Amino acid sequence: MANKQPKPEEIVSKLRKVEVLMGQGMSRLDAIRQIGVVEQTYYRWRKQYGGMGVDQLKELKRLQKENEQLRRAVSDLTLDKLILKEAARRNF
Repeated sequence: MANKQPKPEEIVSKLRKVEVLMGQGMSRLDAIRQIGVVEQTYYRWRKQYGGMGVDQLKELKRLQKENEQLRRAVSDLTLDKLILKEAARRNF
């Protein structure tokens, strides 16, 4: 059975916990093991969410959702335009 994917807020908090543990003198690998992930996952998370706060994360999610809605609207309008072009071509 696959493990549950953590939410972005949980990922950001785990990344911060690693930073705190490293600040307390713990090695990076030990700190990564402490949060319960493998090193590759940590670096992937850090690349995606590194330096991001919870507010920035919420804003990112909002913008991604808005972008998805706009893409959907553009594709619908493009499809409508193509249908109208085809209909206009047949009338003449």
